[in-house]
Amino acid sequence: MGAVGIIAEYNPFHSGHDFLMNQARIIAGKDPIIVVMSGNYVQRGEMAIMDKWARAKAALQSGADLVFELPFSTAVQAADLFSLGSINQLAKLGVTDLVFGVEDANLNFTYLGQKIAQIPRNHMDFKDYSQTYSTQYNQMIAREVGYEVNQPNAILGLAYAVANYNLGEPLKLHPINRIGAGHDDLLNREHIVQSASAIRNILLHNEDKEELKTWLPKLEASELIKQPIYPNWNILFPFLKYRLESSSIEELQKIYQMSEGLEYKMKQEIHLAQTFTEFLRHVKSKRYTYSRLRRLSLYTLLNVTQDDMINSFNDESLMLLGFSKTGRQFLKKNRKNIQTEIVSKVDKRSAKDGSLGLQVRVDRLFEELLHVDQNFGRRPVEV
Repeated sequence: MGAVGIIAEYNPFHSGHDFLMNQARIIAGKDPIIVVMSGNYVQRGEMAIMDKWARAKAALQSGADLVFELPFSTAVQAADLFSLGSINQLAKLGVTDLVFGVEDANLNFTYLGQKIAQIPRNHMDFKDYSQTYSTQYNQMIAREVGYEVNQPNAILGLAYAVANYNLGEPLKLHPINRIGAGHDDLLNREHIVQSASAIRNILLHNEDKEELKTWLPKLEASELIKQPIYPNWNILFPFLKYRLESSSIEELQKIYQMSEGLEYKMKQEIHLAQTFTEFLRHVKSKRYTYSRLRRLSLYTLLNVTQDDMINSFNDESLMLLGFSKTGRQFLKKNRKNIQTEIVSKVDKRSAKDGSLGLQVRVDRLFEELLHVDQNFGRRPVEV
């Protein structure tokens, strides 16, 4: 029995994700669809708008057979490390095919991934600080490969292809044309698919939340509407401010990816900023993307150190968030061939070290905001 994989955040799960799930089912046939999903923190350095259990349940109700939580150390990373860790976990689970949404599925992602992976490392040493890193990277890709890639899902799709090549191409790639709104498009009521960004904005700006039932599964929309608080950086900013102001330079230097004197810049600018957006603008330079700075702010807020990340990478496990009958049968049949540790129940022993220990620790803040346990006492959702 093979399996089709999806790498996701589902922040939140919406009709565009449902479309991709249906396309995955066509490819999978009777084989299972396995999703590796970011937990309560997502790749761009933010809290998820809805907890991991509710998002996993929505994916299962849409047709997924197994949903696993990506370790925090993989989920909150730049695209290259996010892709490498995600594809590596899918391959260890026995997945043979990867389905992902892009703006143009006619691109040969396998070929482009091979070409990009073979570019000499010194060609990627960008030292022109008059341009942003992302601009220089896109220019380099266009120069070396002959094709300019500047759309967000295509860029992520290329990261998947490069990671897959570097891992020995364990997965066959299946790009699928996205439908409806683009990745970061604003709300357009004429579209049957809205971007996740537009949906989050409805929640964060107190717009008519009943509209969500048009673009989200109704059960998920109902849960979101009833949710008492929607995690975002406006809520978290005072806590970040406290962390930066109360920590010494030496303590901040231990934070993961704190480099090149950013600890001094962040400590200086936090006094002047009244909002998180203003703080990022003060710290921003062309050397760093906003996503990189949001991730660094999140690591700082959660006190995630270099040692924490190394320990997580060295002792990784996957939390099983939910399964279907087909998913259960897959795990039972392939247990001996699965090359990664699967955790279905968190206890004090399993949560002591490694990726699960870090996950439990960072989830404490999410639990404080939503007042819902995220690990201890939870069981995988069965659909």
